[in-house]
Amino acid sequence: MGIVRFLTSGQSHGKCLNAIIEGIGSGYNIDFDVIQSELLKRQTGIARSSRMNIEKDFCEILSGIRHGKTTGAAISLQIKNKDYLNWKVAMQEFPFEETNENYNKIKRVEVSTPRPGHADLSGALKYNHNDIRNVIETSSARKTAIDVALGAVCQSVLKHFGIIFESEVLEIGNVDFSNKEKLKSAVDSAKANGDTLGGIFKISIKNLPLGLGSYVHWDKKLDALLSFAVMSVNGVKSVEFGLGKSVSKLFGSEMHDEIFYENGIFFRKTNNAGGIEGGMSNGEIISITCAMKPIPTLKKPLKSFNLKTKISQKAHFERSDVCAVESCAIVAKNMCAIIILQQFFEKFGGDSFEETRNNFKNYMELIKR
Repeated sequence: MGIVRFLTSGQSHGKCLNAIIEGIGSGYNIDFDVIQSELLKRQTGIARSSRMNIEKDFCEILSGIRHGKTTGAAISLQIKNKDYLNWKVAMQEFPFEETNENYNKIKRVEVSTPRPGHADLSGALKYNHNDIRNVIETSSARKTAIDVALGAVCQSVLKHFGIIFESEVLEIGNVDFSNKEKLKSAVDSAKANGDTLGGIFKISIKNLPLGLGSYVHWDKKLDALLSFAVMSVNGVKSVEFGLGKSVSKLFGSEMHDEIFYENGIFFRKTNNAGGIEGGMSNGEIISITCAMKPIPTLKKPLKSFNLKTKISQKAHFERSDVCAVESCAIVAKNMCAIIILQQFFEKFGGDSFEETRNNFKNYMELIKR
């Protein structure tokens, strides 16, 4: 049984974002282009902020991969924040020489008015911060860049076994994503009003073997683990598998996917369950539909109060997107890849690609028999 662990660190305007992956064996080809492609997708989309013009995310592999292949050692990743150069004195993360030309020009950036819908208030009170900047820097969606890099590594590994991850935006601001003219009008209107938009997106996981996850305990169920991962993404407020809440309107005879067997393969002609039954993958496409709320940082801020003075005032405004549903879909897809890799290695993982491949092959042959 292989256990894969992940750890990330970094702040929105700090020097860099970091990640460590432990437990991937040796001999896996890692496609660096996949990592860069996913990072680029996270930065694209309609109504993104000016930060996207500053950061051209590049993931540097510091250890664990040699000549394009994993060595079995811990993999270390890093993404540098270019905007750090504009913030380093204001952030006061590290001591600076007084000769720095910006030393006397930039004062400490301190925030005392929490934004409704953000981590600001709860985070400041939980960790006893007078300066909400400490919360903003770590809870910022900027930090999802390193999550995407992790997920891209996982996708690259799982691709060896034919497992594919896809994401698709369905709606933005209650407008069908395919209706570009109406969509542009909705985005332009929100931007002009200093407002933001949320939306709906879908994640599909294809060619997953039957039996990942488990029914034996609540914290081993695959849908629970995937829900946990997707709900951890900034702004996601609901997660549905298959038909989701629509199942409540159907008879059991209409809802459940009939089972067929042919040429050694179990299959369904419908996929209302979204590829998961009893907490386990059933061999069909895993289909997850998610709703992202409008971004809580508004150019025309909502009412709040000052933590220090307790006087009512407008919430703090931090540079932000008008809409980031497309980016959120990419982040959520890669979070799913992290969970699937963990579950795949828990069932099939060995110390090398060859060992894992043999375990996987033997299992698939056992299923056929």
